[in-house]
Amino acid sequence: MLEILLICLAFGCFSGILAGLFGLGGGLVLVPFFLFLLESRGIANELLMLMAVATSLATMIITSIAATLMQHRLGAVIWKSVFNLSCGILFGVIIGTIVADSISSDNLRFIFALYMLYVAIEMAVSSKIEAKFKSLSARTMTMSGSVIGFVSAVLGIGGGTLTVPLLARHQVPMRNAVAISSACGLPIAVVGTISYAILGWQKMGLPDGSVGYVYIPAFLGVVMSSMLTAPVGAKWANKLPTRQLKRYFSLLLFVVAAKLLWAIFK
Repeated sequence: MLEILLICLAFGCFSGILAGLFGLGGGLVLVPFFLFLLESRGIANELLMLMAVATSLATMIITSIAATLMQHRLGAVIWKSVFNLSCGILFGVIIGTIVADSISSDNLRFIFALYMLYVAIEMAVSSKIEAKFKSLSARTMTMSGSVIGFVSAVLGIGGGTLTVPLLARHQVPMRNAVAISSACGLPIAVVGTISYAILGWQKMGLPDGSVGYVYIPAFLGVVMSSMLTAPVGAKWANKLPTRQLKRYFSLLLFVVAAKLLWAIFK
């Protein structure tokens, strides 16, 4: 268990820098990392993806709180929009965790690999999002939130890749869209973590240190180090050629997605 904690501390430094540098939610890199780590420890295949997704969501509780507080101090969070989205998010997350628990590990891995390919293409293209539609009504926000919550719970992500483009295309300034997305990541993380903990409570074969599907040693290791390195990545974002780095990072995502798919179809 100590070895896993140390490995996660080291990887948390890397994921924190990426989060600060690119504004990425942790799930994009943490789910594959947790998956490969747990697989190397001999965890049963049917538990792998659920544990990776659940532990990824758990780490986002801490990072979402930090990001939301910072955005609130900057006055960028539009709390009415957060509330409207969160009403749907709570429902979507609960349904998403139940559905994920009923999907085979290989199918869940396949779905996540497709998501990685989508994000990789988006990062490689780096197209600017422009407002094209009228502003969202409260009802539409709630309905959209349920979809965002569902997808986020299934994939173990914070939902930023869905929330930010949605808001930006509906006349919300990018600064506010990012802040709203950060705030919405908290209910996704909290409800998703609790749901996965409950769903996995009586599961056989879970390793020591697990609370349901949430693997505590991995959670602690990543959180402790990523919180220290995320500000470093944010500072680098203003100095390094992030557009070019995004294209390099997209190649890494393609490779990881290919590895996930290879494990399924080999």
